[in-house]
Amino acid sequence: MAANNRRMSGKKGAQVGSGGQRRRGLEGKGPTPPAEMRKGHAKQRAAQAKARRAVGRTPQRRGGGRSTSELVVGRNPVVEALREGVPASTLYVQQFIDNDERVREALQLAAERGGINLMEAPRPELDRMTNGLNHQGLVLQVPPYEYAHPEDLVANAHDEGQDPLLVALDGVTDPRNLGAVVRSVSAFGGHGVVVPERRAAGMTAGAWKTSAGTAARTPVARATNLTRALEAYKKAGITVVGLAADGEAELGDLDALSGPVVIVVGSEGKGLSRLVGETCDFRVRIPMPGGAESLNAGVAAGIVLYEAARRRG
Repeated sequence: MAANNRRMSGKKGAQVGSGGQRRRGLEGKGPTPPAEMRKGHAKQRAAQAKARRAVGRTPQRRGGGRSTSELVVGRNPVVEALREGVPASTLYVQQFIDNDERVREALQLAAERGGINLMEAPRPELDRMTNGLNHQGLVLQVPPYEYAHPEDLVANAHDEGQDPLLVALDGVTDPRNLGAVVRSVSAFGGHGVVVPERRAAGMTAGAWKTSAGTAARTPVARATNLTRALEAYKKAGITVVGLAADGEAELGDLDALSGPVVIVVGSEGKGLSRLVGETCDFRVRIPMPGGAESLNAGVAAGIVLYEAARRRG
């Protein structure tokens, strides 16, 4: 009988457990990934082919009214950009990537927004796209920004039956300052921001993030020559007010803020350039009892915009 039992068991010695493998196999593995992320799926093969074509494609500028496309690289930057509503056209995900919380959140945010292509690409292709940057398997493509024309900002204000309230930036190269100015213009009822085409910050992903979404409703115009754009505003009856630490007038004494006006803000270090300063109708200083030498562009623009909104209200 004992011999028969041994034949039925088929094993000798002590029985051992599965080591938790069966229990782990029963655990959930999260939501089903989109078709573009499933190995061997037809949509994944099509997405890979499209990604390979996109790698070799160089962005083109059309008519000077568009910026070039931009890549946001790395897991944290990609997730933050998607959270802040930065416009995006494609989310590239590395094949066989470790699926941590940031990757899952990036995929979820992209799916919820809609209109963002999900493409899986081999690591070498992402390396080439990012010029060897540490992309951590996530790359977000931001489409070119559509800049307005400086004249459009005035036309928009007139369409609303309001006097134009604009901000022009002279020599401001930090995109975060541009984003902060866009946010202030939106908050105080302004009609747009003008930036030079060269040697100036543009509407990058960083500027979009700092604007906290207001860039979607506050236009940014790009001027080939800022001095000529300001002269055109003057011919249209708009007062040009430049901010300068050594300005002849004080902000509180400037009645021009209650009418059509463009506020010109220079860089924190150099201030207004010579030609732009000479073009201004007024050079105004912001009183600073605390003794600070200067303010960054975002803070300075916010103070003057508040004063203009107060007078207009």
